[in-house]
Amino acid sequence: MLEVNAVPSDGGMDAESYAAFAEQLRRYVRERLVPAEKEVQELGRVPDAILGELREMGLFAITTPEEFGGAGMNVSQYVETVRLLSYALPAYRSIISINIGMVCSALSKSGTPEQRAHWLPRIAAGDIACFGLTEPGSGSDAAAMQTTATRSGNGYVLNGTKRYITNAPFARIGLIMARTSKEPLPKNAHVSAFIIDMDTPGITIGPPDRKMGQAGSQIADVIMDDVPIPADALVGGEEGKGFQIAMQSLDNGRLSVAAGATGYGRRILDTALRYATERKAFGEPIANFQLIQAMLADSEAELYASECMLADAAARATAGEDVLRKAAATKMFTTEACGRIADRCVQVHGGAGYLAEYEAERFFRDCRIYRIYEGTTQIMQLVIAKNMLREFAARGI
Repeated sequence: MLEVNAVPSDGGMDAESYAAFAEQLRRYVRERLVPAEKEVQELGRVPDAILGELREMGLFAITTPEEFGGAGMNVSQYVETVRLLSYALPAYRSIISINIGMVCSALSKSGTPEQRAHWLPRIAAGDIACFGLTEPGSGSDAAAMQTTATRSGNGYVLNGTKRYITNAPFARIGLIMARTSKEPLPKNAHVSAFIIDMDTPGITIGPPDRKMGQAGSQIADVIMDDVPIPADALVGGEEGKGFQIAMQSLDNGRLSVAAGATGYGRRILDTALRYATERKAFGEPIANFQLIQAMLADSEAELYASECMLADAAARATAGEDVLRKAAATKMFTTEACGRIADRCVQVHGGAGYLAEYEAERFFRDCRIYRIYEGTTQIMQLVIAKNMLREFAARGI
């Protein structure tokens, strides 16, 4: 397990402890997780043995406050950890990301003392969580949300379906957004957040969806049919805060996706570099050809920009700044860059890049989802532009 020594002024682990952990993780990713990728893809999930190792290393607990059994990493440390982990197959990041980036954040910032005391130790111990916002007819459009939480006695009854829910087949904890008012309210105050046990009667998990890529991670529908939940499942103990909680959690989620894209982008570029130095044409390595070099150089420049954006946005979040716009910009740029790097990797491989025998083909499919979940590139553009326009108007220029 991770241990926290002296805590720096910005919170989190002390620099020496974190540096030692990061080096341990870097070695573990390359020596254990990368070699196990074929097994994960064939099995369709992360094997129990590796899940046990991830728990033992404390990876499910990195953002949980120390008092609840976690390492209490700050945002910069959390984002860097995700980046290092994401050098390997995306399934590894996927299985822990909801715990450390969204549910833990929501409860730490908005949960009641009783909710934090009950749920955070479970999250830190590795009880897998899921985040239920998207529905068959709504995603970013909270006004169209159909899942309802109706008062019943001393609690609520949940009804509705959540779609594309990461980790749903494995989840023991769910953070579910539901409407507590039939009519849409200003600032999406009709949406409330509930923290629930996923084994509550009335909850059914659909079959895992077949996906383009990211083998080993699973998504599925969460179907709720007259699910009884206690009143203390309402996060923060107040109705109407669900959309705000979801958006705050999504800032962390978007930084996690950006870190995932950046870490995987480095793996993809390393693979392209290796192939370019080993593959020969006209009697010499294709790495000697200037147009191959141009693709490698463009990829390195985009990765450097991604790493800088990621580090800056995370540092600002650690310092307590509102990073809505910067998290959106970082997520947009890094995920689009990862897609371009994967495309170049296929191109460097030539015909081999189209064959499943080579990693380039898998990289191309795996990274496509980064531009979609936690808000599509187009939603990120809207978030950035609306934030800019509000700020400009406030300046009165």
